[in-house]
Amino acid sequence: MNHSETGHFKTDHTKTDHSDHGAAPMGKAGHDHHKMMIEDFKKRFWVCLILTIPVLVFSPMIQGFLGYTLLLPGNQYVLLALSTIIYFRGGLPFLKGFFSEMKKSEPGMMTLIAMAISVAYFYSVATVFGLPGMDFFWELATLIVIMLLGHWLEMKSVLGASNALQLLVSMMPAEAHLVNADGKVEDVKLEVLKMNDVILIKPGEKVPADGIITEGNSYLNEAMLTGESKPVKKEKGDKVIGGSINGNGSLKVKVEHTGKDSYLNKVITMVEEAQKTKSKMQNLSDRAAKWLTYIALTVGFVTLAVWLVMGFPFVFALERMVTVMVITCPHALGLAIPLVVAISTAVSARNGLLIRNRTAFEESRKITTVLFDKTGTLTKGDFGVTRIVSLQNDLKENELLRLSAALEQNSEHPIAVGIVQKAKEKNITIPKPDNFNSLTGKGVEAEVEGRKIKVVSPGYLKEKNLTVAEDPEGSGSETVVYLIIDDKPAGYIALSDEVRPESAGAIKVLKENNIKVLMATGDNDRVAGAVSGSLGLDGYFAEVLPHEKVKIVKDLQSKGEFVAMTGDGINDAPALAQANVGIAIGSGTDVAAETADIILVNSNPEDIANLILFGKATYSKMIQNLFWATGYNAVSIPLAAGVLYSSGIVLGPAAGAVLMSLSTIIVALNAQLLKFKLKTN
Repeated sequence: MNHSETGHFKTDHTKTDHSDHGAAPMGKAGHDHHKMMIEDFKKRFWVCLILTIPVLVFSPMIQGFLGYTLLLPGNQYVLLALSTIIYFRGGLPFLKGFFSEMKKSEPGMMTLIAMAISVAYFYSVATVFGLPGMDFFWELATLIVIMLLGHWLEMKSVLGASNALQLLVSMMPAEAHLVNADGKVEDVKLEVLKMNDVILIKPGEKVPADGIITEGNSYLNEAMLTGESKPVKKEKGDKVIGGSINGNGSLKVKVEHTGKDSYLNKVITMVEEAQKTKSKMQNLSDRAAKWLTYIALTVGFVTLAVWLVMGFPFVFALERMVTVMVITCPHALGLAIPLVVAISTAVSARNGLLIRNRTAFEESRKITTVLFDKTGTLTKGDFGVTRIVSLQNDLKENELLRLSAALEQNSEHPIAVGIVQKAKEKNITIPKPDNFNSLTGKGVEAEVEGRKIKVVSPGYLKEKNLTVAEDPEGSGSETVVYLIIDDKPAGYIALSDEVRPESAGAIKVLKENNIKVLMATGDNDRVAGAVSGSLGLDGYFAEVLPHEKVKIVKDLQSKGEFVAMTGDGINDAPALAQANVGIAIGSGTDVAAETADIILVNSNPEDIANLILFGKATYSKMIQNLFWATGYNAVSIPLAAGVLYSSGIVLGPAAGAVLMSLSTIIVALNAQLLKFKLKTN
C-alpha cells in the first residue's frame, strides 16, 4: 500500500480501490471528487447502520448477552439476507481495494479488511447451510459499519489538508475586464488574456493576472499569496499578482503573465511537486506499513492455528484471527506522513513559504547556523543617496551623479535604483551608455559621451591599487560606490540602507533556538560591522563576492555546522546549492529559484525564523504520528490474539475496528493541529 503516490483524492470508492491515501492534489476536480467520495461513504455508512440494527436485535448471541428472546420465522435466513446486503453494499470499496492490491502484488490495508469481512461472512453463510458452529453476522455487520464510519470521518479530516491550497486554486476570477484599443471595456474569459493586454480592475475585485499598473493606485490584499497580512500600496509601475484582492481604487494593468506562467500557477505546481516528493520519513513510513501488513497476515493465521491446536472451537479461533487482521491494518501508518506533508506544504504556501525540497524542509530542524545576505533581507534594501563627494575640482556633484546614473539606469540593484532616483529628483537628463559591461560582484562599466566610466565597489579600488583620500566623516551605516573616469577615481556616492525593524526579533528567535546568525555582504567592513553590531549578530563577512559565499558555506560545514544559506536565488545560486538548506528570499513574483530548497516570497527575516520553527513542528508531528500509528499495535495485537484470555480480556472484531479507526482519526486530527504552528506576519 503506497499512500503517497496517487493520493486519496483520486480514488473513487465506488469504482476503484480505497488504498490510495495520501497527499492532496490541488485541482478543483480532485477537490470536488473527494467531496463526492465522502458523500458516498456517508451513504454507505447510514444504509449499513440501519440494516445492522435488526441484525443486532435478532442475533441469538446478542439476545443471550442481554437476556431476551425475539426470533423471527426463518430467523437465520433473515440475518443472512440483511448481512449479505451489508457485506456487498458496505464492503464493496474494501473488496475492490483488495483486488487492486493483489493485481499490484502489494497487499495492504484493503487486503486485511477484505479478508477479515470475507472470512466472517462466508463462514457465517456456511453455518446457515449446515456447517457446525455459530454465525458471525452481528460481528460482520458492526465491523463493516465501524470501518465505514472510520473511513468517512478520516476522509473529512483529510479534506482539510487540501482546503488551504484549494483556496489558492479558487482565487482567480473567471473573467477579466479587457480594455480594447479604442478604450472600450469588455468582459472576457480569463483564458483569452494575452501578454501586454490591458485590463481594468475595479474596487474590491480579484486581480485576474500578473501585471504592471499603468494607471491608478490602490491598496491590494496579498495575504493569501504572500502571507503579508497588511494591504500593500500599489501605484503606477508596481507589479500586481493574479489572485490578490484590490482595495478601493480602480487600476489599469498591463498583463505580464497568464496561465501556466502566472505566479499563482507556479505556486500551485510547486506545492503539488513537493507533495509528490517522498522524503526519508515517507520512505520509512511506506516500508513500515508494508511490513505491518505482512506481520498482520502472519500473526492472523498463526493465531488461528494456535487456538485450534489448543482445542478451542473453530469459531473462537476464527474470531481471534479476524480481530488481529482488523486491528493491525496499517491505515493510520500510511496516513501519518502524507497528511502532514499535505497540510504543511499547503499552509506554508499560503504564508509565502514555498517548499521545493521536502527533505531539506524537514531537516531544517538540524540547522545550527544561518548565513544571511544583508541587502533587502536584514535591511530594507531601499538605498537613498546621503552624500555625493567629488574628488576632482572640475567635476561638480550633479555631473558625478549624471554619469553614475547613466551606467545604473538599467539595473534593478537597490544601489542603482537609489542613484537613478536621486538623479530624477534633481531633474537631471540621464545619457545613454555604450559598450555596457557588468563587472560581476564589483560594479559596471561603459562608455558615456566618449569617456570610459566605471561605477565600482571599494573592493575594486583595492584590487586595482587605486587610492583615494580617506573619508573621516563617513557613517558606519553608509554604503559607498566610486565613480572612475578614464581609470582615475573621480568621486563617490554614499547611500544608506535602513535595518528592517523585524530583523532584531527574527535574530532573537533564532538565538533562543541555539542557532548562530552570521551575515555575508558585498559592502565594506565598516557598513557590515555597523549592521552586525546593531543586530547583535554572531559574526559577519564583508566585501564578499557572490562566488566567495560558497567557500564560506563550505568552511562552516567543515566545522560541523548545519548551514542554512539565504540569498536572492540568482547571484547566490552556488551558495544556495552548497548549503544544507538553501533559502531564496525576496523573490516576489519570481518563483523560479531552481537552486533553492525553499523560497520565501517576502524579504522578511521573520519568515526565516518562522520557517525553521515550522520545520521543527512538522517533523515533530511526523514523529508523533508514526509513534501513535505503530505504538498502539504493540498493545492491541497481543490483546486481539487473546494473550489475556485467561484473565477474561478478549477483544472482538468490532472492538478491534473501533481501535483501528480511532488510531487513524487521531493521526488525522493531530496532523490538522499543524495549521496552528506557523506564525503569520
